[in-house]
Amino acid sequence: MRALFVVLLAAAALPAAAQADAEVFASAAVVRAPRPVRAAPPAEVDVDTAPAYYVTRPQTAVRQAPDPAAAVLVTLRTRDGVRVLDAATASDSSDWRMVQVGAVRGYVRADEISNVWLRVDKSNRTVYVYRGADLVRELPADVSVNPEDKVRRSGMGESEHYRIPEGTFFVTRRNDDSNYYRAFVISYPDPAHAQRGFESGLITRAELDAIVRADQDGVEPPMGTMLGGLIEVHGQGSGRRRAWTRGCVALRNVHMDELWAYVEVGTPVVIEP
Repeated sequence: MRALFVVLLAAAALPAAAQADAEVFASAAVVRAPRPVRAAPPAEVDVDTAPAYYVTRPQTAVRQAPDPAAAVLVTLRTRDGVRVLDAATASDSSDWRMVQVGAVRGYVRADEISNVWLRVDKSNRTVYVYRGADLVRELPADVSVNPEDKVRRSGMGESEHYRIPEGTFFVTRRNDDSNYYRAFVISYPDPAHAQRGFESGLITRAELDAIVRADQDGVEPPMGTMLGGLIEVHGQGSGRRRAWTRGCVALRNVHMDELWAYVEVGTPVVIEP
């Protein structure tokens, strides 16, 4: 199921289908079911090319019918991937989507899946906002003092280690009461950084295993190790692409307000050099 999530991220390599200004982005729904249809998708539907979404709620049920009382076919975790086949078929079921998960076909609530994801380009100091393969927004970002990949926790004044980690992460928490206005906490340290840290002697085997388990379960990893943590996309950015943070990505408050309605726990965040 997690492999489907990778398909969504691979869309970043495709040409952008559209760029929208703030008004267009603000009016676009993350998951908008088309007008309900009467017939189910044909049996020969190509599941492999159906739009890839990810789950934004823990214990999300895939049900046999678009009905909260219908039998549960499988239960999904935050960040699990699904293929969206169509709107639900019942005339009163616009809040449901028909999905495929492995060999299972069923229905999930539309507000429990999303196809929004973020790509952070540290070199360009820009956050790109996508819905599936479509680029819908480019936001100027402030970045860290050091442009290299993060290796370990930094102490006050250790500017050499004020770094933004690189890789594929996901939002583990939304903080509406951040010291930096609003913040999306991302899933650093991830298994790749943890493995490197273990091999270099920064963390123990138990800490490595705990970080790997957190990633597998789609939850926030331990952030108290020598690898550091609490890496965020947060507010109070200048909008002038400056380098001042200690490892976070800073956006203007108005841009955080835009993203707040769309970025959820589970949203992928791809950070590039």
